[in-house]
Amino acid sequence: MSQLSVPHLLGIKDLTVEDIQLVFETADQFKEVLNRPIKKVPSLRDITIANIFFENSTRTKLSFEIAEKRLSADVVNFSASQSSVKKGETLVDTVNNILAMKVDMVVMRHSQAGACVFLAKHVDARIVNAGDGAHEHPTQALLDAYSMRQRLGDLTGKRVVIVGDILHSRVALSNIFALNKLGAKVVVCGPKSLIPRYIESLGVEVELNLDQALRKADVVNMLRVQNERMDYSYFPSTREYVMQYGLTMERLNRLDHTPLIMHPGPINRGVELSSELADSKHAIILDQVENGVAIRMAVLYLLAASLKS
Repeated sequence: MSQLSVPHLLGIKDLTVEDIQLVFETADQFKEVLNRPIKKVPSLRDITIANIFFENSTRTKLSFEIAEKRLSADVVNFSASQSSVKKGETLVDTVNNILAMKVDMVVMRHSQAGACVFLAKHVDARIVNAGDGAHEHPTQALLDAYSMRQRLGDLTGKRVVIVGDILHSRVALSNIFALNKLGAKVVVCGPKSLIPRYIESLGVEVELNLDQALRKADVVNMLRVQNERMDYSYFPSTREYVMQYGLTMERLNRLDHTPLIMHPGPINRGVELSSELADSKHAIILDQVENGVAIRMAVLYLLAASLKS
């Protein structure tokens, strides 16, 4: 059986193109399972997975949990807000206590960048990064690229515009790594204050004007402004942000083509994306959610394979 070249999924940066293609091919098979009347396979029947979330999450946590249950894994959910972490217990001690209960894999979200890398060096389990600070969110990037591929085919040469808060977005960074590996052309667009200075060194184009960025776009991925990660305001007002960077039907109608519209969620309707567009046939946001389960099933299945080898 084919395996990933890495023992953990810590970031897209660590994956080869072959790894990404293997995840996609495996997800194709699980998509077929998810469309059956009985949406369950016994692939991980003897595997126990702990979901450890130190940050709030709705879609990612639920998506992982559904993926795990579809694979027949035993699932343990851990909430940091109700744990001994509040009493000063360290991350390694917390996870080691969970692993002492014979847990094989850990899916973790943490507010600190690099937390999953640190954990992988100190505990004996497969680690899946479900988002670490403003660093990476690898399964989101995989499901985004998979959703694009489903609609557009080969992504080589396709122009993908990522719009919004690039500075604080782990989704943006993982998407850039994934799309570069798959041969797409990535353009980032947003207020200058929300574009990292180093970003062009990652092989992307910077465009501060949204209308210009949209002109040749095959895909537009709209990001939420992450107010919870901001120490101060990065633009004058929400109203001004909407005028400059909000995607509306009126803005789209000025183009001579219609790009695919994506959003990792949660959507601030009327800010980065109008409700009219979010609910339109041009948006594949619900496809992203559906594909997220198949992609996470594929990742868990492929990492579990190395436990058995």
